[in-house]
Amino acid sequence: MKFLQPPDWTAPKGYTNGISATGRQVFVSGMVGWDSAGIFHSDDFVTQVRHALQNVVAVLKEAGAKPEHIVRMTWYVVNKAEYVGSYPEIGKVYREVIGRHFPCMTAVQVVALVEDQAKVEIEVTAVVPE
Repeated sequence: MKFLQPPDWTAPKGYTNGISATGRQVFVSGMVGWDSAGIFHSDDFVTQVRHALQNVVAVLKEAGAKPEHIVRMTWYVVNKAEYVGSYPEIGKVYREVIGRHFPCMTAVQVVALVEDQAKVEIEVTAVVPE
């Protein structure tokens, strides 16, 4: 895996501009902040982020992949202000669950998610070296 950073660009914080990787691809559907039985235990945004990231890691594990194999993450949030206002707490939770691996990331605000109680949905692509 090679992180792509044009030399004259300011380094991004919490993500990378690009990654080049070869290997077996693993695609994880959007994960929301519920448990393995599909039950939400909190309406707190950061708590839902933690559960969504833990769900991503659980699915990756089924493919023999780890968080450090993630090359792309897309975050769908229903409230941009809540997301931006939670950056410090999200960063802490992210490092606890994913570690200090920062793949390509996109975050977008959406009108709603399919699961009414969900405040965030995270999907990833991982590449496991052969």
